[in-house]
Amino acid sequence: MPERSLCLLIGYLFGCFLTAEVIIKIKTGQSVSQFGTGNPGMANVMRIFGFRTGAAVLIGDLCKTLAACVLCCYLFGRSPVVTGGAPLGQTAVLWAGLGAAIGHNWPFWRRFRGGKGVAVTCMAIFLFSPLWGLAADIAGMLVVFRTGFLPLGAVVITTLFTVFAGVFYGTEPCLLALALALIMLSRHYPGLIRSLTGTEEKNAQYLKRKK
Repeated sequence: MPERSLCLLIGYLFGCFLTAEVIIKIKTGQSVSQFGTGNPGMANVMRIFGFRTGAAVLIGDLCKTLAACVLCCYLFGRSPVVTGGAPLGQTAVLWAGLGAAIGHNWPFWRRFRGGKGVAVTCMAIFLFSPLWGLAADIAGMLVVFRTGFLPLGAVVITTLFTVFAGVFYGTEPCLLALALALIMLSRHYPGLIRSLTGTEEKNAQYLKRKK
């Protein structure tokens, strides 16, 4: 159990690094919370500042997730060097990914007001299962391209991966995937309702805007 808690903690601390906050602070001298929806994520940044800045935020969020998952997999995956407990195997990646998603969405230093964790979650499930994680990511991406609504795609990704995890990886990974799915749903619920009622702004328009 200590290994799982440490993976969550390590992931959380990495997740608390908000790439958008750093990039926009350097670019404008202001917090990202002052622009658009105030969300420190790729979509909001891309909508306001354009594709390149949004892509930089995306890369940073992917890299912090990668770092957290690789570190936890090294420490606790095969031969834990900290606690000496039973190795977690590849499940360490999902524990770290869950921690990173929680840290990104609720960073302690920002009064627990963070992003929505789409990039972080997509990276975590891909690192855990390159095949089924990628399949879920692609399915969600296709939904976004087809409908134009990011909330729909985000919920599809985690829901589909939860099914994959339950079928191919067993109880613990399935429960972790379910936790990620519930977090994603909670963060996108308002946008999901707007998408279903046709009042959500389509994300395809983000690529056309630059201020």
